[in-house]
Amino acid sequence: MKVACIGMGWWSDVLADAIKRSGKLSIAGCYSRSEDKREKFAAKYGCRAFPSYEALLAERSIEAIINTTPNAAHLETTRAAAAAGKHVFLDKPIANTVADARAITQACRRAKVVLALGYQRRRESHFRWIKQRIGEFGKLVNAEANISRDRLGQIDLNSWRYSAEGMPGGVMLQIGIHYTDVLEYLLGPVKAVSGRVARLVLPGDNPDVASLVLEHESGALSTLNASYASASEYYLMNIYGKEASAYYDFHQGLRVLKRGGKHSTPVPAEKNDTLVEELEEFMRAAPSRSRCSSLPALRPMSPRGCSPTAWRSTSGSACWS
Repeated sequence: MKVACIGMGWWSDVLADAIKRSGKLSIAGCYSRSEDKREKFAAKYGCRAFPSYEALLAERSIEAIINTTPNAAHLETTRAAAAAGKHVFLDKPIANTVADARAITQACRRAKVVLALGYQRRRESHFRWIKQRIGEFGKLVNAEANISRDRLGQIDLNSWRYSAEGMPGGVMLQIGIHYTDVLEYLLGPVKAVSGRVARLVLPGDNPDVASLVLEHESGALSTLNASYASASEYYLMNIYGKEASAYYDFHQGLRVLKRGGKHSTPVPAEKNDTLVEELEEFMRAAPSRSRCSSLPALRPMSPRGCSPTAWRSTSGSACWS
């Protein structure tokens, strides 16, 4: 699949490096409003730097857009890509407002293009292990999660990522949203949310600490804490069921404890390349003139935790999950 990258910055390079590791997608072009940024990106990844977004979208050989523009630009850039018949891989969050999010999905539905969102955390091997065995946990009753990083002295107050206007909700929208996605992936759809935010350590106008309580449609409750103000990087995800519980944390890995047991058992979980996996699944889900003959027929679906314009093959295997 030939793709073009827009919105040159730190994360555009992270995804471009993943594309290179994959070898199944190729970067054919790029665009940024900054001529310097797009020329440097083009030189680094061996692609064409387009003088305008319109010129890039007019290039027929480009099948999809890898969109890492600021949140506020997601609607305008994705809508234009959809209108040009390009599939879109959009970095999370989908948008800063519900209205923009709905407009993005509607634009992709109307254009019949695939929209994928960059939630790679759900692909981590420990969470996949839990998901594959979730039926063995019995009734799911509770979960607790934490995703924290130390950003003291590391933030750029001129960056949209650390401003209330560019990233409303602060740390929860920036990194906490990864674990809201994992919680929904493992415990099912969420019907109600309550939360609190605070700014305790970092400068600026955006919360650096946030907490959520989520009520799932199943009745289970989960909690999520996110922080940019902690002493170190840390991740935690504990899933509690009537018959078994799973405990994951950044330092000890995954463990499981079954009903009646006295000690948890370590579970081997090899590190996987989640970024390559999500990009390759996007490629498989997006219909292509050059690849359609080897793909099963596709039909639209609306899985929880990802775009309603994702697809599932008629054989039943998930193309986006």
